[in-house]
Amino acid sequence: MSALNPKEIKIMTEALIVKDGQILLGRKKRGFAQGKWLGFGGKCKPDEALNEAMKREFFEETSVKVLNFIKRGELTFHYINDPDMEVTYYEILDYHGEPEESEEIENKWFDLKDIPYDQMFPNDRYWLPMFLDKKYFTGEFSFDENYQINEYSIEEKIA
Repeated sequence: MSALNPKEIKIMTEALIVKDGQILLGRKKRGFAQGKWLGFGGKCKPDEALNEAMKREFFEETSVKVLNFIKRGELTFHYINDPDMEVTYYEILDYHGEPEESEEIENKWFDLKDIPYDQMFPNDRYWLPMFLDKKYFTGEFSFDENYQINEYSIEEKIA
């Protein structure tokens, strides 16, 4: 946080496995996003590379070791009462192990036609279809005090 940019920005990662017509999602048991279905990830530690943070967070939340991945997008989220977030999205292409529940998050495979958007953050309706279409996306979302979208922009980019 600096005098020129007084609002804290959290650097975050989120990763998903899409396999055999299904997607692996996690439901948070506590803290920010409690009760919501979402991808796996979290905050990047100081001096930690984004891809290393993604691998660490994915392992901590699922017990799965990421072997190969591709970056699918980058979004910035602006909140009224919380720090802003810059989130980099990854698709896990190859991994070792089977997903297990952790203290923080449970997980479940969903058919792609049955993604529980009504139990996810409202912005997921915009970026997740692009992610599933293997498109690279960038954008910004601004939220009100109730975490509803005030305004947004999202677009496909050539990676």
